[in-house]
Parts: sequence; structure tokens; C-alpha cells
Amino acid sequence: MLLPVGGVGMTSTMDDINLIQQAQRHHLVVRELGEEIDLEIGPGDDDPSFAHNSLLGVQPHESSAKEHAENKLMMGSQLSNEDQDLSKGQSAKRKKKVVKRWREEWADTYKWAYVDVKDGTARIFCSVCREYGRKHRRNPYGNEGSRNMQMSALEEHNNSLLHKEALRLQQASKEKLIVDKPIYVKALMSKTAGSIVEAALRRDPHEAEFIQSVQEMVHALERVISKNSNSVNTMERLLEPERTIIFRVPWVDDRGETHVNRGFRVHFNQTLGPCRGGLRFHPSMNLSIAKFLSFEQTFKNALSPYRLGGSSGGSDFDPKGKSDNEIMRFCQSFMNEMYRYLGPDKDLPSEEMGVGTREMGYLYGQYRRLTGHSQGSFTGPRVNWPGSSLRTEATGYGLVFFAQLMLADMNKELKGLRCAVSGSGKISMHVLEKLIAYGALPITVSDSNGYLVDEDGFDFMKISFLRDIKAQNRSLRDYSKTYARSKYYDESKPWNERCDVAFPCASQNEIDQSDAINLVNSGCRILVEGSNMPCTPEAIDVLRKASVLVAPSMAAGVGGVVAGELELKECNLNWSPEDFESKLQEAMKQTYQRALKSATDFGYQKESPESLVHGAAISAFLTIASSMADQGCV
Repeated sequence: MLLPVGGVGMTSTMDDINLIQQAQRHHLVVRELGEEIDLEIGPGDDDPSFAHNSLLGVQPHESSAKEHAENKLMMGSQLSNEDQDLSKGQSAKRKKKVVKRWREEWADTYKWAYVDVKDGTARIFCSVCREYGRKHRRNPYGNEGSRNMQMSALEEHNNSLLHKEALRLQQASKEKLIVDKPIYVKALMSKTAGSIVEAALRRDPHEAEFIQSVQEMVHALERVISKNSNSVNTMERLLEPERTIIFRVPWVDDRGETHVNRGFRVHFNQTLGPCRGGLRFHPSMNLSIAKFLSFEQTFKNALSPYRLGGSSGGSDFDPKGKSDNEIMRFCQSFMNEMYRYLGPDKDLPSEEMGVGTREMGYLYGQYRRLTGHSQGSFTGPRVNWPGSSLRTEATGYGLVFFAQLMLADMNKELKGLRCAVSGSGKISMHVLEKLIAYGALPITVSDSNGYLVDEDGFDFMKISFLRDIKAQNRSLRDYSKTYARSKYYDESKPWNERCDVAFPCASQNEIDQSDAINLVNSGCRILVEGSNMPCTPEAIDVLRKASVLVAPSMAAGVGGVVAGELELKECNLNWSPEDFESKLQEAMKQTYQRALKSATDFGYQKESPESLVHGAAISAFLTIASSMADQGCV
């Protein structure tokens, strides 16, 4: 009987050889065509016989009876009588138990392995790099080894240069797929507005995120563009960044291996003043995302009480799984190039995805060393260097303050409302805190693998527990082991949970068309954008048709900008939490009123679901356009 495994035919005579070799060989369970087959793997390439012996002990064609007898005799002569007695003494029942344990407990460990034929020999290949070798075979300790041993073998595989190069190429391939995908183009009422989008598409046809951001902005400014022909020229100039910096970031890991990542910084517009914007360290980071983030930041800063330009940047470096020393070396290498373009009167970076306390500390330390001074600080100060103590809370708190202002105009309040929150980072945690303080019932958080829902709602003790889980790099599913009324859903989003207000705080485009439909069906009436551009164009259309009131991130996220400038301009003052929140609430109120006034000035009803979206964009654009006109063609 033949068993198909990755194209390899295995005869029933294999069982006899397995009994003889079981003391030396290891097992790997492979699922093929709905059945599970227990494969056995021989010595690796560190064994002198690796190049000549099949990992499965047989050739990929059906052997004759004579060949089988000769092989059996030869293998029997190589083993001692003691080894033969040991291998034959193991029962089929014991083997089934081992296979079951592999299948249930260690399945995740071997997702990277598959079986294929190389030069007529069956090998175990890496699913990512499609190669085999000493660091690309399964655990050398065998199926009797401990789980720690199993994971050690997997870590060795993942740390190999060959595997890392394969991951880099795989990520580059994914980015290319994203770039080449068709860009959803909205239908605009004005031909003039449409021509602006068409020009951007011709210039940057592969920058999907940036084009999407431009479309949303042009759509929000359509009435301004139709009323003032000069706005077209201003918008065309505004869509081209003043300065785009791309550079390599070489760094050395703890094993002495050299890696190279790509760094970005985009100074989009400095008409109003020096730039401020975030730094993002994430494998998906590219030029399109850097431009979209800096474009959004330009309008957000223009809407704030301060005169600031917009910037953003980061790197495709992934801090997850890296040691403190590796992150420090990367941040220092990143700053070795970036420091030339930074300063209180040029550009100061702030925290974003993948950049927190540790990363900002390393970046600032290298900046201070290279420049020889410590004028000002990066927006993200810590206990031991100047700045307000509530900087990290400002963005999350500001989102809740903005939601409260929206509800107050509707003669409602947050108390008792069910709130769905995505993400589990700094912004999400502070949104939970302030929602609880206002008496709301936050019920969800999420991570890259799924979301957690607690029907009883989170409280301050539960938030502390969530922070401990994230600090230890554990999964959110561990929360449900402590609180029985909670449940973690793999590969899902929280938008199908019943809620009154939604706070998307994870990443761009986290809400697609189906998620928007789920939100509407779940009873959501208000959506407050915590992340930049959290909705796809199709999702925005669904929310608009369902009359869901949307608070755009450029208005609702102003809190971080306000806190950053307060800490920079008044860093010698020790703000109490009450004083700081009072100033933050006042700034959020001013931003809310500016957005509403601009919307009504251009004919949008206050009750319109997109009044704040249009009003915020119009107010920010007119502020920037006025300064650009005063300064001439520069």
C-alpha cells in the first residue's frame, strides 16, 4: 500500500525498517489528503552521512522485494542487538499516544515544516525559505524531548540567516502585492476635485495608502474646491511633500549578525511652523504609509491650537522579539542619520506604533550625544527627563473628551453606554481608563490575532491585569482564564459586538465593508477614530448611509499634539493631573467648535453624520492655505 506524502510513495515494508531504526530516528506528523502520517527523520547535515542517506530511509520509488531484503539486512547489521531489542519492545499503543501528544500539544511548533523530494530523496523543508539543512530540520531531540527542547530547535531555525533572508523576501513580496492591488476610487461630484485625485494617481500610482488619504481629504474639501479655483493650485502643491528622506539603517544583533532596515522621514508641510509627527517601527512600514501618516498629521496639527507643520516616519524594523541591546543598537543607528533633520525648530518625533518608552529613550540619548545639547525634548518624555507626566494619556483621554462633547450636543452622556475598543496599546488602555471614569461600559480590546470581550465590562483592576499581560508579551486569551465571563475570539474583530460607541485604535484600514455592516447591525451610532484612517473607503460609504456619526482622527486625536507642545513650551512646570486634564479638555472643546463652525459655514447640517469630517478638513485646509498664500510659491 502506498501512502502519498509530499509526492513520496512509502511502501508497507517501511514498517519493518522503522522498527529497527526507531531508536535513532525521530517522528514528524504530516497531514496530507485528510489523513495523518507519522514520518521518521534521520540524521541532519551535521552527520557525515547526511548527503548520502534519505531522511526517510527509503528512495521515493517503490522498492522491489529483493532490494527491500538487502536494505533490511544492511540496516540490521549497523545496529547493536541492544538497540534492536529496545526498538522492537515499543508497542503500537505507545506510538499512538506519542503521535496524539504531538498532534495536540506541539502542532504549532511544526507549522514551518513540510515534506518534499530533493534529488530523489525525501527531505523536511522550511515552509518559508523552501530550503533544508541543519537549521532547517525538525528538533534533534526527538519526540521524547521536553517542550523547551522543541521550542529551542524552533528558535534555532528562526534565527538562522537563511530563514531571516527568506522572511525579508516574503515581506517584500507582500508589500508588492499590496502596492499592485487596484485602488478604490470614489466618485466625486466635482470634475475639478476629480482632476486632483487623478493627478495624484498618475504621480504616485503604487502608493495605495497615500492615495486613499488624498481621496478622503479631497472628498471632504469638495465644496471648498468648487467655490474657490485657487484651492486647486494650493491642493496640488500641498500634495507634494516638502522633503522625503529615505536611508538605510544597519545594525548588529546579539549573535553578531548584520541586518539592514530602511528608514523614512517625511516633512510634508512646514508652512505653519516646525514639524511634529510620530515614528512607527513595524514590518509593514513603507514610503506610502509614511506619506499618508505625515499628510494626516499636517492637517491634525493645523487643527490644533498651535502653529505646527506635519511629519511622520519610521522603519520596517520589527521590535517584537528583539532584546533591549538589539533595539538600542538599531535606534542609535537610526538616529545617526536622522539627527541632521531634527531639532525644536525643525522637527521633533513622537511615539507611534512600535515606538514606546524604551525606543524614545534610546533615540533621544543618541540625539543628545550627536548634537551636543539637550534643547527641548522629543514628544514623549519620561520620568527622568523634562515634560508633562500625562503625555502618554493625552491622546486616549482626548478621544473620550471628544466623544463626550458629541454626546452633549445630543443631550446624552457616556454613562451606561457600551463601548467597543480595538487595539491594546497605550491609546486603547487610556481610552478604557477614561471611559470607566465617565461611567461607560467598555467591553472589548484586541490584538493582531483576535479580540477579547468581557460582558461585565472592564474596570481599573482588569485594566491593570491587561497591562501585565501585554508587558509580559502574553496573549489576550490568558485574560479569559482568570475572568469566566470573558471570551477570546481568534482571527476576529470586535465590531460584531453590541455597542453604542466604537473606538478603533489599532491601525489604518482595520474596519472594512463587512466590519462596517457589523457595526451598524450591532447598534453603533457614533464612531470615534483613534487610529489614523481606520476605515476603508467602502466602510465609510456604509457608515454614511447608515447615518453613523463619525469623529475624524485629525480632530479627535489632537490631544497628543496639545500635550506635546505643552510639555515642550512649559517643561519646567509640574502639572497636576487636574490642571493638565483641564487644559486638554479646553483644547478639545476648541477643536470641536472649530470643526462644527467650518462645516456649517459651508452648508453642512450639524446633525449630518459627516459634518465633523468635512468641518475638520475645511478648517485645517483654510488655515494652511492662508499661510501658503502669504508666503508665496515656496
